[in-house]
Amino acid sequence: MQNFFSLLKREFQLFWKNKVLRILFIGAPILYGVLLGYVYGKGKVTDLPIIVVDQDRSELSSKAVQMFEDNEVLSIASILYDQNNLSKITIEKEATCVVIIPKDFEKMTLTKKYPEITTIVNTSNVLTANYASTAIQVCLGTLKAGVQIETLRKQGVPENLLMSQYEPFKTTFIKKYNRSTNYMYFLWPGVLATVLQQVLLLGLALSFASEFENGTFKDLVKRCPSIFKMLAVKIIPYLIMSFGVWLIYWLFTLWFRLPFYENLLPLTFIAGIFVLSVSFIGILVSVVVPNQLKATEILMVIATPSFILSGFTWPLSQMPQAVQAIANVIPLTHFLKAFRILIIEDGAFSQTTTPIWNMIIIGSVCSVGAYIALYFKKKSILKEA
Repeated sequence: MQNFFSLLKREFQLFWKNKVLRILFIGAPILYGVLLGYVYGKGKVTDLPIIVVDQDRSELSSKAVQMFEDNEVLSIASILYDQNNLSKITIEKEATCVVIIPKDFEKMTLTKKYPEITTIVNTSNVLTANYASTAIQVCLGTLKAGVQIETLRKQGVPENLLMSQYEPFKTTFIKKYNRSTNYMYFLWPGVLATVLQQVLLLGLALSFASEFENGTFKDLVKRCPSIFKMLAVKIIPYLIMSFGVWLIYWLFTLWFRLPFYENLLPLTFIAGIFVLSVSFIGILVSVVVPNQLKATEILMVIATPSFILSGFTWPLSQMPQAVQAIANVIPLTHFLKAFRILIIEDGAFSQTTTPIWNMIIIGSVCSVGAYIALYFKKKSILKEA
């Protein structure tokens, strides 16, 4: 047991001597946590600039403009009265939408000639385009309803029948899990889990590769003949340090006032499985590719697109089958699914069994592969001795 603890101490010393690895493993989660926390701290998009081209200049068009001004998502960057240089002004004002109210809009509306308000949506940024166009639709839909109800009122329809005449049935939309559609709650945790995976893979890429390159693997074999112990010695330090990073993430949720209070213990347990499965991938590559640079490059190729492939922001079901197969062998895919169920959707632990087992299978396959590879490496070293 004393020998085991001395080997753990050796592993921590190797980690601490590598300044670049030390800075990345500790600094990257803190840096990204703080930076992204403030980037997405506002949570939702507001005050998106739009341009209104009011060719009518009537009381009704003024009501539409007022509705745009009152909507928190929109901010009128400019009101024009013709379409001269419209494209140039749109770019200069960085407008997300241009709303064109036609000439004689009020007159045609009152005489039921059905005028058309045109909205040009700047889809160079899909996120802001969706927010702005939805807000404009709400404003114009409200204005349309008001005009229709006022018309019915003038026709002498009783007040108690106005709504049923205008709207034969009601529709109700209930937002659940992220009711304010807060982007911070949605994106920030997923990115931080990706950062944890990347720093783990980076550190473990060097675990055995550095031993082979520096010629210290023979000494490690002498001090630790058991392959199981050898794997444990390499993984346990990163498991402990990952728990430290996990605590830092939890402190960030308090700092940024994120309402992640429920199911933290089950999620911590799942995070432990996630760390183990990622660690075994790193160990396997580090043993099979006995070169620090090449091992790092291979693992970074795996880690870099993992967030995109995880299905967290773009549905996995919408990806080709081959891409889905690749995504399903990356632990992050399954961890983020469990995170969404437990934290965002406030689901039960029993609903996360599939992603948990998927991570266990990935970790088990990689651990067996790492064991076999280490067995032959050890055998080769003992033959040379």
